[in-house]
Amino acid sequence: MSDVADLLLPKLNEEKLKELNEAKKKVRAGYGENKKITDDSYDKSLAVKCVNGTFVGKKTENVIAYKGIPFTGKPPIGELRWKAPEEYLPDEGIYEAYYNGKSPCQEEDISEGGSLYYQSEDCLYLNVWKAEGEPVEKRPVMVWIHGGGYAMGGTADPLYDCHNLAMENPDVVFVSIAYRVGIFGYIHLSHLPDGNEYPDAQNLGPMDQMMALKWIHENIEGFGGDPDNVTIFGESAGAGSVTMLPLIKGSHKYIKRVIAQSGAPSITISTEDAIACTNEVMDILGCKSVAELNKVGVDKLLKASAVTGLRIGPERDGKYLPLDPYEAYAKGDVKDIEILHGCNKDEMNYFVYLMGPETFEMWAADRKTRKIANLPDEDKEKVERFCGNAVGEDYEKDSDLFSQLWFNAAHIRLSEEHTKGGGKSYTYYFTPESSLPYMKCGHATELASILKHPEETEFTGRAYDETFSKIMRKMWIQFAKCGNPSLSADISPDGKAYEWPLYDTTNRQMMVFDEFDIHSEKESDRKVVDWDNTYPLTKYFYL
Repeated sequence: MSDVADLLLPKLNEEKLKELNEAKKKVRAGYGENKKITDDSYDKSLAVKCVNGTFVGKKTENVIAYKGIPFTGKPPIGELRWKAPEEYLPDEGIYEAYYNGKSPCQEEDISEGGSLYYQSEDCLYLNVWKAEGEPVEKRPVMVWIHGGGYAMGGTADPLYDCHNLAMENPDVVFVSIAYRVGIFGYIHLSHLPDGNEYPDAQNLGPMDQMMALKWIHENIEGFGGDPDNVTIFGESAGAGSVTMLPLIKGSHKYIKRVIAQSGAPSITISTEDAIACTNEVMDILGCKSVAELNKVGVDKLLKASAVTGLRIGPERDGKYLPLDPYEAYAKGDVKDIEILHGCNKDEMNYFVYLMGPETFEMWAADRKTRKIANLPDEDKEKVERFCGNAVGEDYEKDSDLFSQLWFNAAHIRLSEEHTKGGGKSYTYYFTPESSLPYMKCGHATELASILKHPEETEFTGRAYDETFSKIMRKMWIQFAKCGNPSLSADISPDGKAYEWPLYDTTNRQMMVFDEFDIHSEKESDRKVVDWDNTYPLTKYFYL
């Protein structure tokens, strides 16, 4: 069913086309291109000297934003397409940092604001926000890694602008980073006749992220940040990324803490499946080698790679990333990094909302054929039992199933293994419901609250309670500061204390974010995961 990928994108009738164009105008409103400054007319108080240049930001209210800072030596274009990011070089030049870098190349989708921005293969840039004034001490740093199924997204999405967060938390420095997505960031090439020259193509996305973290470590002190207190946080593919990055050799120098919202190591791909995806694309394009593939233009590459749908992402290649990420957590490979993570009550309803029930059922049937049909009989029976016990129409049962496989069970498995390995895990469960049809408490519905953009109601249909949202944000900030998200009454937005217990393998306590009742609860009381039927299936990976 190779045309299922096309169904993931909304059909552009006249009304949808008008909506898309309006959204593009909004996202592109602040577009510009940063230039080198060759005279002495810039504001010295807004300039920060970094290894690869001095960058001059713009101040709005009391927040200074530095946008479009390159974190590589050369852009990944031409001969560097599908090559590892090049190290940035010392530079004495002075540059504007007024405008966001272009988004990575991808199909336009109204549900992904970054995709509506101007695009280019030259996309490896980051943004920094800091409150005005010299800090008394170095500020903790929070680095946002966007989602988008590893195929979409970009830092230009208005939802990801960290101005509001910096206004609310002047004692924290915020950063957002870009990375190559889709076929440009995740394609296996080494099996092709000339593929030995492209040994990293399958994991360029995380390599880009690592290079950005290296740049942050070496330069963030100039912005008032503490290079030894960096929390990486992200949602969806961004959350999958932040749970995989600590498994990369040398990464702990750059990462102190992790916050993962609705994404875990389960959403990764095997080498075998990665090669199969590449071969599908090659067959469509009629290419036999990387040399031929490299001659194909961006638009054709994007159209051909749509066949992979949501089936590409970081590859568990056994070299850059481990073959079994959960085993690595259980062995204690990440025990020195504290993790705050969790999922939403109705994750896959996000996709039901975007596609509609009928198309979602087609997608689910395709995914079952590709992945579940190949499981051993005893595990297929577990899937059948789960669906048999689920209530509602077929699409609701499948939504519940894939919510478990991709998110609920995956996050509980992460809590279990990280705890067994000696690490600290703070686990949450988010429950407020959107007012949109089919969405319920779907994927991404917590973003507007966490990123302080109540006006962004695309995934919620409404603004969630302001105090509730502020308490969540405060817990995220508190975790980034000290590694414990609990709030004492004197710093809590509503004057009430909130104790967030560590996850342990006996009590399995988690923080439940009900909109008007934030409280800790045992997993067994909430039944986040089906321990008999879906938890055992976390030994498989579902991209």
